Formats: sequence, structure tokens, C-alpha cells
Amino acid sequence: MVQYYWTPNYPTVTPSYPSGTPFPTGTTQVPPGQPVQPGTNPAFPAREQSFIENILRLNRGKPGNFHFSFEHAVSPSGNTLTVRGVVEAAGRDHVILRELKTNHRFLFPMIYFDYAEYDEQMNYFPQTP
Repeated sequence: MVQYYWTPNYPTVTPSYPSGTPFPTGTTQVPPGQPVQPGTNPAFPAREQSFIENILRLNRGKPGNFHFSFEHAVSPSGNTLTVRGVVEAAGRDHVILRELKTNHRFLFPMIYFDYAEYDEQMNYFPQTP
């Protein structure tokens, strides 16, 4: 089984002061004379967070079809399930969907998520050239 969030080749960033002295472990400090930008973590460089759960959160409330596959059969016809609904919440390892017809709510682990289809244009992070 493949671990969903394991990224062995991702570079490790060790934050440091301009003089090269590392920040103390477990804290986030701003080097002297540098302003803190609201909503940012000065210890790590800003980068796009285009993980699936973030994209689902950007499109919260938009109707769509959400497809899931399971190792075991969920019905006599197979091991897949499609839910017609909207995302109410999404976390790193789960998504909460509300089915449009019945207002029934589902909590699905993301390991079963295959893909989503939306009826309208999806929101996504701004792309930089």
C-alpha cells in the first residue's frame, strides 16, 4: 500500500537568521529588523498548497459528483460509490459531503477518494508564470 502523504525526496528547509544562525527548534521567530506579514509563517518560504483537500475547500458548496473506490464491495454491483452533493468540510485525511437529494452527510477518508466532477468552473490557486 502506498502512503498517501509520504514524500521522501522533498527537500528539508532549515530556517535561519540572515547571519546563518538557525532559529531555535520548535519556535517561529522573525529575524531582527524584519516585519511579520499577517497570515504568513516567516520560518518557511511561501509556496502553493495545491493539495486535494485545499482544492476541495476552495470549492466548498459547489454541486458535483464525488467518486470513491473501496477495497471491499459496497454493493452487489461493485466497490465504487458516487455521491452527488457538496463539500461541507475537508481535512488532510477526510472529506465531509452532503448529498443533495437527501441532505444525508458522509464522512469519507481521503484514501478512498478518486476524483470529483463539478457542474461549474472550479476555483483554484492563482497560477504564477
